[in-house]
Amino acid sequence: MPEPSPVFSGNLTARLQRALAARGLDHIEPGPIDDTPAEDEPGHPEYHRKRRANWALARWESATPYRYQNASCTHPDLMAWADRVAVDPRSAGFVLLTGSFGTGKTHQSYGALRRIAEAGPERYEVIAITAPDMYALMRPGGSERGTEYEVKRLKKIPLLLIDDLGTEKISEFTEEATYRLLNERYNESLPTLITSNLPALSVIDRNGVKQGPDLTDKLGERIADRLREITHIVPMEGPSRRRRGAA
Repeated sequence: MPEPSPVFSGNLTARLQRALAARGLDHIEPGPIDDTPAEDEPGHPEYHRKRRANWALARWESATPYRYQNASCTHPDLMAWADRVAVDPRSAGFVLLTGSFGTGKTHQSYGALRRIAEAGPERYEVIAITAPDMYALMRPGGSERGTEYEVKRLKKIPLLLIDDLGTEKISEFTEEATYRLLNERYNESLPTLITSNLPALSVIDRNGVKQGPDLTDKLGERIADRLREITHIVPMEGPSRRRRGAA
């Protein structure tokens, strides 16, 4: 009994190829494949930005006191500074918020740090510290790791907030450490945010009399002059937030 012929014999295959060629269907270019990831898929820039932002916000929360966990930044100058830090931190420079008690300097500062985190920067390492706590660490015996370790840590951290600078008169030792800290951060173009209840310069009346203390009285002329030279000063004005019951 003869073997059955395969369904697609060589002659049939050739006939099919000739028929497709006659119709111009013997060679079909593959169409484009859309394999671009969506915003919620790995590979899309927005996906990775959101992941960085989530990580940075966790760092921000750990560095922020409970009272300021809902802080937001609304001052235009400070918002602009925060946006520069998020995109190109080396270009942001120093910002000094000055103003009387309760005008929202600390709230705005933590809000600015939050705004940076929410932008999802490539790197987010921050130290937020009050000036009295900073000086306590700088004084001999103030840190188990040593004064030089603390000064170096503050000099190298990519983002630094010093809150309430000028609340206490510093010693000759801490004045030198503070100058080294600020000068190093300026030379390395590391963004630094400082708040103070004192004005950078006192108002001088028509008789040439200084009206109230300024940063020079607390920090010394050397540090105050350096701050005024390298810092964008943002006066914070208006009624006390504390009297309005705000944080």
